[in-house]
Amino acid sequence: MINKVNLNDTELVNLYKNGYQWAFEALLKRHKSKVYTTIYLIVKDKYIAEDLLQETFIKVVNTITGGKYNEEGKFIQWVCRMAHNMAIDHIRKEQRNPTMIMDDNFSNFNSLKYSEASSESLQIRNETLDQLKICIRELPEKQREVLIMRHYMNMSFQEIADATGVGINTALGRMRYALISLKKQLTQSNVAYDKNVYS
Repeated sequence: MINKVNLNDTELVNLYKNGYQWAFEALLKRHKSKVYTTIYLIVKDKYIAEDLLQETFIKVVNTITGGKYNEEGKFIQWVCRMAHNMAIDHIRKEQRNPTMIMDDNFSNFNSLKYSEASSESLQIRNETLDQLKICIRELPEKQREVLIMRHYMNMSFQEIADATGVGINTALGRMRYALISLKKQLTQSNVAYDKNVYS
């Protein structure tokens, strides 16, 4: 008897290939939340995110059953890249700027210095975050995309390279130029930031 609980993703994918429908249901249950979050962070609409989640897993099914899946040991990374790309495609089709939908949680940048002890400091924080959003929107599209994937989606540079179809050195270069540009913009706008991050 198969121990369903202890099966890893690769084993579940192989079982699904062999006709065990429950194996895909197990994969879906295991990773649905993470994939949904990946999409929602980009589109910022729960209904659109739900639709794209369904489309993503339909594409996953078609890829696996079509014999085109070859991401052994990297199932969730592969699915999240697919979900990310579908969400970005949706944003582009709607002619919306991906960075416009970023919320006020910029903790991943670790770049803002402020105190939350008073209402005045909260106002400064909000103004600073607003200015940072503006700076990010003004980045070139490819630099903006890499920066969001790295700091907001927590993707590795290898994952970014795979998702954008470029070499890892190109992804690293785009990130470097994005940070240099942000540093320049923040300096010119007199926004407080941690200079160690953008040095």
